[in-house]
Formats: sequence, C-alpha cells, structure tokens
Amino acid sequence: MANVTKKQDRYEIETHGQTVGHAIYRVDGDVVTMPHTEVDPAFGGRGLAGELVQFALDDVRSQGLKVDPACPYVAKWIDRHPDYQNLLA
Repeated sequence: MANVTKKQDRYEIETHGQTVGHAIYRVDGDVVTMPHTEVDPAFGGRGLAGELVQFALDDVRSQGLKVDPACPYVAKWIDRHPDYQNLLA
C-alpha cells in the first residue's frame, strides 16, 4: 500500500517504507505550479504517479487553489480526468 505525504515543497509517495517518488510544487498567490513529477523507474507501472498526482490535486482543491500543470504528466493526468479540469488556473 502506498502512502502520500505533503512536505514543504513536494508531495512524496512511499511504499513498503521507501520513498519512491515525488511531485514538486510551488505556491504563488492562489495558484499551485507543479513543474515536475517523478517515480523511481523500478516502481513504474503500478499507478503510483497517478496516485501521487491525485493526492496533490485533491490537496490543492481542499485549499480552494488552482493549479498550473507545468509538468507534462500532471497536465496529461488532468486531461484524462475531466472532474479535475476545473482546477486549472
């Protein structure tokens, strides 16, 4: 089971006690820019990047903020999940 946590400048995902990925963010006013998302290739294909991004976007939504998906993966994820498109800045 994966666990996602929020740090000062990133969201991190861990599985079996090991941090295996992160999504960097920065806040400017009411917009959260997400420039980079990465999961260790050894853990690819398990849906961890999607889980990480969904957690981050749910957190953005809970704060009433918008998102600038500068990371191509985040932009593609939002494009594939229409219920998150209202978060776009």
